[in-house]
Amino acid sequence: MSLSLYMDVNVPTAIASELRLRGVDVITAQDDGARELADPALLDRALLSGRVLFTHDVDLLREAVFRQRRGQPF
Repeated sequence: MSLSLYMDVNVPTAIASELRLRGVDVITAQDDGARELADPALLDRALLSGRVLFTHDVDLLREAVFRQRRGQPF
């Protein structure tokens, strides 16, 4: 089973490029036209696409904790 990633806009594009060169399935929010999405919508988008959200955004932790406490998948 391979890991599919969804990169947030705050992750340097060089990281996505290098992972792709190594055969990792990566899509960026920029690729997906989701550059301006708020954190909750970005998490939903990653979840619906079956990908793991890769981010450097510490604010996203609030949304993750909120969902975890409510038993929501993310």
